[in-house]
Amino acid sequence: MGELLLIRHGETEWSRSGKHTGRTDVPLTEAGVAAAQGLAAMVARRHVVAAFTSPATRAALTAQLVGLGALPDPDLQEWDYGGYEGCTTAQIRRLRSDWNLWRDGVPPGDPDHPGETIEQVGARADAVLRRAAPLLADGDVALVAHGHSLRVLTARWLGLEPAAGRYFLLDTGTLSALGSEREQHVIRSWNVPPPDDPS
Repeated sequence: MGELLLIRHGETEWSRSGKHTGRTDVPLTEAGVAAAQGLAAMVARRHVVAAFTSPATRAALTAQLVGLGALPDPDLQEWDYGGYEGCTTAQIRRLRSDWNLWRDGVPPGDPDHPGETIEQVGARADAVLRRAAPLLADGDVALVAHGHSLRVLTARWLGLEPAAGRYFLLDTGTLSALGSEREQHVIRSWNVPPPDDPS
């Protein structure tokens, strides 16, 4: 049985500065491009039978740079942060001092950023997993997406509530793998950066 390969897109200016980046299409930085290219050799060693990417440019370009012919899947989009789109946690906490995304969620924003509950993000993750699971019989399935959406997806793979994604810190430009051990879903590797020398 194959594994789910989780690839978080490379760095953007917003991810570097800690801004919540949901549906805003922010390009990769030079460092983000380099990290994605650095993951290519790691992914090339795997038997990938299918690949899917968030439609966001930062994810789709990461998939391309990694060497994957990934199909877009809207369910892999990042959490819609609503009225907190583009804000850092520090900025939000000036208004709500004890705010926590995983516990408190987000307020609605403009029509392009209506916001999502964690349950809605979890439902999208479940839909991705339902489609990916049968493909694992033939090999690995790569999912190229975003920090919070992949963390929620990991929680759901493990049979946990979506909010348990808070335990799985995930950096940009990294590769993780989810698999099984004797019918039990497990994390096989986590948050692995590209090697210093990709060759």
